[in-house]
Amino acid sequence: MVNSNQKGKRGERELAEVLRRHGYDGARRGQQRSGVDQPDVIGGPDGWHIEAKFVERLNIWAAWAQAERDAQGKLPMVAMKRSRSGWLAVVPLDVLLGLIRLADPTPVEGGPE
Repeated sequence: MVNSNQKGKRGERELAEVLRRHGYDGARRGQQRSGVDQPDVIGGPDGWHIEAKFVERLNIWAAWAQAERDAQGKLPMVAMKRSRSGWLAVVPLDVLLGLIRLADPTPVEGGPE
């Protein structure tokens, strides 16, 4: 059985690698040790706080509360993965819809202009 702490570190490294593949060349694990408190992954998208979770069962509400608490003015995101699956991300719905609108600015009938 894999130590959960080691699995978490491996997940953070995997997530940093995903971010690097998407052009965030400086993405890497943050430092979590006495006296140094960084996000799980640093060097990713500017303005985002990413909480990485690599677990088989996740209490998403607890993970979300942690991301919001630690975001310090940044947009919170929970990036999650379990064994033999891809990464998923949880972000505020309004933010996601805004990003979709930026990607496809075609007016939506009855929607905001």
